[in-house]
Amino acid sequence: MSNSCLPFIGNLLFGGGLTASAIVAPPAVSGSHIIKIDGYSRTKGLGNGQYILSETFNAGGHSWRLAYYPNGYGSGDSQCISTYLRLDHSNAADKVRAQFKISLLDQDGQPVPLYSRCSSHICAFSATSSWGFGQFIQRKDLEKSLSLRDEVFCIRCDVTVIKAVFTEPIPPPLVVPPSNMHQHLAQLLFASDATDVTFEVGAETFPAHRCILAARSSVFKAELLGLMKENTASCIQINMEADVFKALLHFIYTDSLPEMDEDDTIAMCQHLLVAADRYNLERLKLICEDKLCNRICKRTAATTLALAEQHGCHTLKKVCFKFLTSPGKLKAVMASDGYQHLTSSCPSVVQELLTKLAP
Repeated sequence: MSNSCLPFIGNLLFGGGLTASAIVAPPAVSGSHIIKIDGYSRTKGLGNGQYILSETFNAGGHSWRLAYYPNGYGSGDSQCISTYLRLDHSNAADKVRAQFKISLLDQDGQPVPLYSRCSSHICAFSATSSWGFGQFIQRKDLEKSLSLRDEVFCIRCDVTVIKAVFTEPIPPPLVVPPSNMHQHLAQLLFASDATDVTFEVGAETFPAHRCILAARSSVFKAELLGLMKENTASCIQINMEADVFKALLHFIYTDSLPEMDEDDTIAMCQHLLVAADRYNLERLKLICEDKLCNRICKRTAATTLALAEQHGCHTLKKVCFKFLTSPGKLKAVMASDGYQHLTSSCPSVVQELLTKLAP
């Protein structure tokens, strides 16, 4: 069965205890053999029904012989040469289905169309049966033929074995489990196994692994493995909220955010966006930007816009502008503490916003 079918069959069948099987029809296998009759006239001394066997030859995994009857197979064939194909007795335990063609060859070794005989159907061969042509060629026609020269002529036999159709079970597709490397790294972090650096963040400490941090962040790489002083320190102080740094480590080790309450999502994503920009974690920065884009409200719009401007989040900035330029939104936002922060930290953005609102 074609391998390209297996994924489809796997999706279609396997599940709920179902099994599957295939009906397989193997391709036919062919083989050929040429026998040379050298001394044609001397073979005519054999009586009617007597034959000479060729050497065995292989076709389709079976051994065969071609029987040459110089005076015909039966009494009605006495003026003809008969040729019959038979299985070699040594391996003929089962019946073998085959088609065959027997041809007289000309002096150039090519089949003579007039004397090329094909089996009319698929024949079942056994150790006790043979198939062929009683009147393959009239002896007088052979003796007049250009195929006979110096008492020599050749016969070719082509055998095509029809393999038996069989059934076989279709094994269920191999299921490769999803990657769980992040789980192993998380366990490494939480268990503090083989840590070689500790971070002091406020009143809390966080053991970690220099190589993992360096592999994930070019900034950490420079700090921990480069020429900066932190590369030799075993304890490094970080100016950041402890829960934010903990979430940052979780992302570095697992490439995902920790679970958090919806009420805390906006504030945590704002802080993590700043941390992601600081440590050059572009994927984390985009994740936070996406979450903030979907959570713009009057309470957070101004502070989110300030973050977008300060950390180069162009998509987030556009979403904030769209929200603030909606009717009735800006007035409510201007009353918030976040707007005062926006005015003092990003006056150019406020001016850009007011320009968009001007008639």
